Amino acid sequence: MASTDALPVRPGMTVPLPGHLHSHRERLQELADLGYTDIWSAESDGADAFTPLALAAAWEPRLRLGTAIVPAYTRAPACLAQSVASMADAAPGRFAIGIGSSSNVIVERWNGVPFVQPYHKVRDVVRFLNDALSGEKIARSYDTFEVNGFRLGVRPEHKPPILVAALREGMLRLAAREADGAIINWLSPTDVERVAGVVREAAKGEPKEIVARIFVCPSENAEVVRQGARFAIAAYLNVPVYAAFHEWLGRGPQLQGMWEAWKAGDRKAALAAIPDEVVDDLIVHGSPQACRAKIQAYFDHGVTTSSLAILGLDPDLDFWQAVRGTQVRLNVTRQESCGSCRRWCRSATPTWSSSTTTCRRHRCAIWKRR
Repeated sequence: MASTDALPVRPGMTVPLPGHLHSHRERLQELADLGYTDIWSAESDGADAFTPLALAAAWEPRLRLGTAIVPAYTRAPACLAQSVASMADAAPGRFAIGIGSSSNVIVERWNGVPFVQPYHKVRDVVRFLNDALSGEKIARSYDTFEVNGFRLGVRPEHKPPILVAALREGMLRLAAREADGAIINWLSPTDVERVAGVVREAAKGEPKEIVARIFVCPSENAEVVRQGARFAIAAYLNVPVYAAFHEWLGRGPQLQGMWEAWKAGDRKAALAAIPDEVVDDLIVHGSPQACRAKIQAYFDHGVTTSSLAILGLDPDLDFWQAVRGTQVRLNVTRQESCGSCRRWCRSATPTWSSSTTTCRRHRCAIWKRR
């Protein structure tokens, strides 16, 4: 089992929540009351990644806020830096930016941007954000774009951690070498061990955060859940980057029938070809107790932060009962990152007060305890 002792362990939830954004204040407060420490936004065809977090920054100061993820292609570099700095300024010490390549479907088909050199694009955006957040004027040619004379006009009190969405070894190593951690999804608890191992090896002993989006449907109606889950699995795992990821994980033989039927245009056969074992690996379902045990297994294998995504695969599922029933009670205290050195404090009884104070372990400024 992987150790996460060097980092705090944080149970989180994916946002936006159901309903209109303007109605979420009390629900965000309930998440914090239940013990969730984080919310992580997603960006595809719904709300953008930043607006739900901006609302939460004002409404619920107990929650840490993160993007999982913002595509590296769909915003110009300076515009992205402004959004990142503004969120970090709105929620000092509570915001993390997750950057990823996304997919050819979102980037190229939906946004009309060529999906080329994804590794280089993500690497360059990470490097640019680090440069921009330093406050210096940037005149630099990156491999995939050039910036001439831009200086970020917003100087947040705390530089936000930058995380990289990663599937296979190249991006995982990039997340470890040049960012503060990795964001992972569409994998089983045992898959985490392999993925986190690549990050640990490349990080050379420096602790890195591992954020996992975990798909959950706490329902004991297994056949209904599996039937619905097959649609989600087919939609993602036929995308080239995810197909290559699961081949790398060793799931190729189990998915070969789906891939062949999908390429032949036979969607019905593709869905039928997905084995129950694959569904059960990738989707957490069953009783709330069984779901909590499997979510805990993700932490046991190396995840440090969860972002649960509740899937309404069973029409009888109540979203908020699912949220309440799947919250894992971790045996850790709330912890924060040091405001100055940005390392994590794991002292069981750090020196806290009601305002900004010092971390007893690292002797540096730390944002007030939630």
